[in-house]
Amino acid sequence: MKRILYMAILLWLPAGCSLRAPSYPNDDYGPDHPVDVSQVPDAVPRKAPRSRYGNPDSYTVRGRTYHVMQNARDFREQGLASWYGLKFHGRRTSSGEPYDMYAMTAAHKTLPLPTWVRVTNRENGKSVVVKVNDRGPFHEGRIIDLSYAAAAKLGVLAKGTAPVEIVALIPGETAPATRPTRDTASGPRFIQAGAFSSLVNARSLYRRLVRVQEHPVEIRHDGNLHRVVVGPLTDSGKQQQLERTLEEWGIRPHHLVQ
Repeated sequence: MKRILYMAILLWLPAGCSLRAPSYPNDDYGPDHPVDVSQVPDAVPRKAPRSRYGNPDSYTVRGRTYHVMQNARDFREQGLASWYGLKFHGRRTSSGEPYDMYAMTAAHKTLPLPTWVRVTNRENGKSVVVKVNDRGPFHEGRIIDLSYAAAAKLGVLAKGTAPVEIVALIPGETAPATRPTRDTASGPRFIQAGAFSSLVNARSLYRRLVRVQEHPVEIRHDGNLHRVVVGPLTDSGKQQQLERTLEEWGIRPHHLVQ
């Protein structure tokens, strides 16, 4: 969930931004009575300018620095989703828009604001499209914060979290298909360990990975974005082992790519 940021990030965020304290989820909640959101439509991807406030090159939260991606093309990620609710309803998000818990929105640490993504609950197969317009979650192990409405439609509310896959959608292009989950996917796998606007930073991570692990490493150049990719990984066991290793080294977020 959103976290209280250090002064460096406060310099670029507008006043009142919904950055939440580390005590979540104990201090957040939904409405007093369940609200039927089944008829709330998915967000619709459209061309929109980048948020003036929500897209610094990098920002720091609780001692960890995050690098905002220049674009979301081919972005795909698996991990835990959580949600935020009434406590932040109406407060300003990192993009400057007010948070609406009944709209199909979400928060992500590094995707450009705004970005539209399809979120699929890997436990039940339910899928929604949301607009990413906020930053977070900064709780360990979580990759996306869903609005109350999105969490309800995906079946996440009761448990608080769920394993999901998120896929970025590019306005005007056919949405990519959701891949099988990690346990059933076949063929070679690649893990994107980082994406940087600075080639110097990408090369620094590249050299580190080459020194300390056995798998091939490459830098893929996508316009002004430089992606550091590890692989191919021949089976899910090696993929999971590498993901655990990256976590131990503090290299996050990371996700599967082609």
